[in-house]
Amino acid sequence: MNNKTNEVLIKPAKGRPMLTWVGKRPLRNIMAYPAQLIETYGTGNETQEPLSEYWKDWPETYPKCGLLFHGDNKDVLAHLLANGFRGKVKLIYIDPPFDSGADYVRKVTLRGVTGTTKLEGENYTLGEQIQYTDIWVNDTYLQFMYERLLLLKELLSEGGTLFLHCDQRRVHHLRCLLDEVFGPDNFINEIIWQHQIMGGSHDKRFPKAHETILWYFKDDNYFIRSDNPEVRVPFGEYVRSTMKQDESGKWYYERRRMSRKATAEEAASKAHTRTYVDNPDAGTLITDVWSDMLSYQEVPDQRQGLDLYPTQKTVRLLTRLVSGATDPGDIVLDSFAGSGTLGVVAQSMGRRWILADINKGAIQTTAQRIKVLINNQIEKSGSFLPGLIKSSKEPFTTQYTFSVYRINDYDLQIQHNEALNIACEQIGVIRTKTDAFFDGALGKKIVKIAPFTHPLSPLDLEEIKSELKNRPEEGRDIVVVSLGKELAADAWLEDWNRLRRQGDFPNKIDVIELRSDPRYGGFFTHKPAQAKIKVQCTAKGIEVIIESFISPTIIERLKQQAGILTPQIDDWRAMVDSVMIDPAYNGEVFNVVLADVPEKKSDLVVGKYVLPVTKDGTTVAVKITDMLGEEVLITQST
Repeated sequence: MNNKTNEVLIKPAKGRPMLTWVGKRPLRNIMAYPAQLIETYGTGNETQEPLSEYWKDWPETYPKCGLLFHGDNKDVLAHLLANGFRGKVKLIYIDPPFDSGADYVRKVTLRGVTGTTKLEGENYTLGEQIQYTDIWVNDTYLQFMYERLLLLKELLSEGGTLFLHCDQRRVHHLRCLLDEVFGPDNFINEIIWQHQIMGGSHDKRFPKAHETILWYFKDDNYFIRSDNPEVRVPFGEYVRSTMKQDESGKWYYERRRMSRKATAEEAASKAHTRTYVDNPDAGTLITDVWSDMLSYQEVPDQRQGLDLYPTQKTVRLLTRLVSGATDPGDIVLDSFAGSGTLGVVAQSMGRRWILADINKGAIQTTAQRIKVLINNQIEKSGSFLPGLIKSSKEPFTTQYTFSVYRINDYDLQIQHNEALNIACEQIGVIRTKTDAFFDGALGKKIVKIAPFTHPLSPLDLEEIKSELKNRPEEGRDIVVVSLGKELAADAWLEDWNRLRRQGDFPNKIDVIELRSDPRYGGFFTHKPAQAKIKVQCTAKGIEVIIESFISPTIIERLKQQAGILTPQIDDWRAMVDSVMIDPAYNGEVFNVVLADVPEKKSDLVVGKYVLPVTKDGTTVAVKITDMLGEEVLITQST
């Protein structure tokens, strides 16, 4: 893997029409940052070259396995282009933000079915982690999508296609962007996905009951596997129209319902007959209106993770797309991975997959779903070698492992964003979604949140002063929120506010310093999660026992729940989302050999594990993730 920052050249868009917006910039080149390997998942018993005939085009710098990237997908896509994936991806499915004006959140609950983890029959909600903010200024949204579509096109292979999932809010803009990037002649279908009515009844408009998938190809070598059952719909009773002639000589169609036993061949033999069905066993090719599957409603074993991600798309929907536009062994990519449904489908259907998401909670949810799936695949196959599963009804898989990478140290920015969201929640700031400079309002005052990476400085305050010069009509006072404050900032503020105390000047500036303010300082003294483990060698192997675990962040969230008593957590496992163990940790990359990820929220982790002995003098690493997504890593040598 290339560990240097490289410049990646991007071909210009040449399609028509071309949308124009404020700040439109062509993406001619982009810097590609290196990726840091964070975690690998595998049993330790896989062969080094699984199904090598399917991996000939795979870059040598990456292991032959699924790839999960944490970071801004613009950085991820540039990294993939710079590291051998240009022209390698057969199918791209993206479900980007719809510009819906909503904050999508991950609801977090304690584990368990009884005791203090339940209140009045409901799961006890600790808090909500923001998955992504689907709120955009028009021009910002268009530039955001334009840049990513240009990068995605570069990754598509010969015959590759892109599916873009959207709804009525942005479909017209996105269709124009796709025409510009791919060319209008490369449009294939506008697929209407009909689902249940969303948002209840409406008095002034018809209720929404569909979303849209725009399908484009890179070149005319693309295909649709029309013989695949997933892209065909079965028929029972069906209607046949027979052309007849009346006494005056006019033609008309007589429609009548045919028996289930009638075959397509019989219908085709009738003269002047239009048949609305193929062979009942094979079904007929689905049209561009998909009304045979409901959004967000699947059988329980397909809903894994659905309660954690509010806009998760169904396994069945993505199975149809992957079945119709790829072959086994092809590479598929989703750069807005969310809960990882495309990865689940690809892993199930023998496709190689690459996923990326900006949100850490999405990465954790995706990793857990695919870990469970891989374990089930190995159990069914009875082998650690990917390939044909023993049952002829089961498809083969191309890999039983995957690796998690981080691009451009994005984890640090996620922590900053989480702290910012918590600060606004605690202070009572109402976030402003359309102001490019100020972050919200506190009563009648406007709020600016200084970067938490450094104490408030005169330079930060000068930026506020410059912004106010551009807003002469702005008369409100300002509250600046910061973690700390330089002494020089006090002098600046004294001069600024002195004039405002003496005369009728607007824009007095107050500062909330979180670290020193007694109202908020205690909350921002972060205490990491802690655990105590016991590791010992026995006749059965390496025994790992988790003796205790505590998450101060969860305890603090519980204390801040308004109007209820803080429940007592009797079992530490109620706070734990997953346990992963690497019995031979090298101090750099965490290789997940054992993963305890309960499928149901009512289930608890085991807490006691036995692993086979790998070698003498090994270092055992245990990674525990709490229900808020915070991780703690404990190591112990044997």
